[in-house]
Amino acid sequence: KDRIEDAGARLLITADGGFRGGKIVALKEAADAALSRGCPSIERCVVLRRTEQTISWNPARDVWWHELVSNQPDTSEPVWVDAEHPLFLLYTSGSTGKPKGIQHSSAGYLLHTITTMKWVFDIQDRDVFWCTADVGWITGHSYVAYGPLATGATLVMYEGAPTVPDAGRLWDLCQRHRVTIFYTAPTAIRTLMKFGDQYPEKYDLSQLRLLGTVGEPINPEAWMWYRRVIGKDRCPIVDTWWQTETGAHMIAPVPGATPTKPGSCTRALPGIDAGVVDEHGVDITSPDKGGYLVIKKPWPSMLRTIWGDDKRYRETYWGKFEGRYYLAGDSARRDADGYFWIMGRIDDVLNVSGHRLGTMEVESALVANAKVAEAAVVGKPDAIKGESVFAFVVLKGTRPPNGVDPALSNELRNWVAEQIGPIAKPDEIRFADNLPKTRSGKIMRRLLRSIASGNPISQDTSTLENEGILAQLRGEC
Repeated sequence: KDRIEDAGARLLITADGGFRGGKIVALKEAADAALSRGCPSIERCVVLRRTEQTISWNPARDVWWHELVSNQPDTSEPVWVDAEHPLFLLYTSGSTGKPKGIQHSSAGYLLHTITTMKWVFDIQDRDVFWCTADVGWITGHSYVAYGPLATGATLVMYEGAPTVPDAGRLWDLCQRHRVTIFYTAPTAIRTLMKFGDQYPEKYDLSQLRLLGTVGEPINPEAWMWYRRVIGKDRCPIVDTWWQTETGAHMIAPVPGATPTKPGSCTRALPGIDAGVVDEHGVDITSPDKGGYLVIKKPWPSMLRTIWGDDKRYRETYWGKFEGRYYLAGDSARRDADGYFWIMGRIDDVLNVSGHRLGTMEVESALVANAKVAEAAVVGKPDAIKGESVFAFVVLKGTRPPNGVDPALSNELRNWVAEQIGPIAKPDEIRFADNLPKTRSGKIMRRLLRSIASGNPISQDTSTLENEGILAQLRGEC
């Protein structure tokens, strides 16, 4: 509803439902609920028949897709537009305020997605390309729809969950469709690691030649598992850093040309001027010292504005350094070789007794433990230390009753102390079967911060893959 009203949309396209995880997602029902609470600009609702379940119908507004296209010609002349004509709006998720409609242009966005398909994925005529992202998010836009189609690639799309009917789902599809380039999120990799090597080993993955990761920093252990078990130590891994706002890859290795390091997205791509600066916008030259990740010069697929709110656009992305740099909102460091290491969102950096800790550092240390499949770390206000470290952990084995195991918690705390130092030891650890993720695989950290602090959840949870996990995360069951 908020997005339709912000964009002033006249047409809504939906389906009677979709399939995911063995269940039907009631898409038309959700659309009707939104339209019933406002959205006066909507004139028609086009509905694709997918699940053939019974749905409510408004004959004055609703139109079946198959009826709409039945008498249309097979080809259609494109509408020619200016290079800066808006191509699409994509609303960033997670904010509790007014939704931000990120506006991308036509020519610049398409140029950058085409270029990165060639540079980062080395796309060839013989390839079968599969990006597992939800098409509704920026990764789906850039590397399921626009990038692959604009380069004439053969691609795989799917609906479903990576663990249904079992944890071999993705590898079965790779074998069946002879996928050569596979691009997914670290969250999915860590989830599948939890189920062991036996699932991928059932399938022939010999046709794979390139692996990629997207959405968040990948911890070194997951990177190594991905390379060893899925890539059989022969497939390069392209760890890509970019955002909804950047439109396409910004920092990533060029396979065959850039030596890789587990956990690093390596170097900025040609034409991208990325840097790490301090609070005053001064370049940090000392190796491994964290700061603000910035982009110093324009690039083709950069966001043009926030739809209908130029002032918010300037303040959010350019205000920090008075228009000199684009502020990515991520903290990062560069090592002695100039490689970038993403430490997490700026607001995901903890200040513990005056020490700045990246949540990614603590999470990587936890996941390096043989008993841990996944971890998410957030800060909890602390009267003495400023912030304390609160960790949510998914084990490779069975979850302890009510998510509490003092002995195991102490073992993991000591483990983190050995890996990073005593200051990084989690003050609290809560065990759960899963972490709260969107359908695109991103962890909703703002939600975890509310739970850790004992505050009521005010965030929108409609994009959660499984809302039932919230009770576990609160320690209620």
